[in-house]
Amino acid sequence: MAQRDERLVRFEKSMQTAVSALLQEFQGIRTSRATSGLLDPLRVEAYGNLVPVQQVGAVSVPDARTLVVQVWDKETVKAVEKAIRESDLGLNPVADGQTLRIPMPPLTEERRQELAKIASKYAEEAKIAIRNVRRDAIDWIKKSEKTGEVTEDEQHHLQDEAQKMTDDNIRDVDTALEKKRKDIFVV
Repeated sequence: MAQRDERLVRFEKSMQTAVSALLQEFQGIRTSRATSGLLDPLRVEAYGNLVPVQQVGAVSVPDARTLVVQVWDKETVKAVEKAIRESDLGLNPVADGQTLRIPMPPLTEERRQELAKIASKYAEEAKIAIRNVRRDAIDWIKKSEKTGEVTEDEQHHLQDEAQKMTDDNIRDVDTALEKKRKDIFVV
């Protein structure tokens, strides 16, 4: 991150939060390789609540095509299995005691296209969030100029900084999207 005017730091952090949220969303989009982050968005009905899979078992990746969930409590194995089956990930776990083996079936070209569209939608939502933060920053700058907190020259400088922050974060979103698209289309 380039050195920013300290008055804009909170806006920069908000923009970075949008990028971080996007990266988290991308972890839930399946590629041809198994990753432990794939199950992060899943919630399991356990102990009377919906809890993340990681709170009821350990997720590991023994090889590029298999996920393994070692469920700690045998009473929740069925719930974890059900959550994985009913997710839109297209996975079919195989129970072996308290261990769920999840083979990663190859993606069809149609499914790859669908996943790429979902990734693009997530990226566009992140860009909108970043632009909204820019709008808030510009509003704050204009208000600050009217109240005399900043001079007219500072206002122009701060607006340029806000635009540069926006451009940098949108570039990060585009880079992350391109990387995710490559991962999706790797056969």
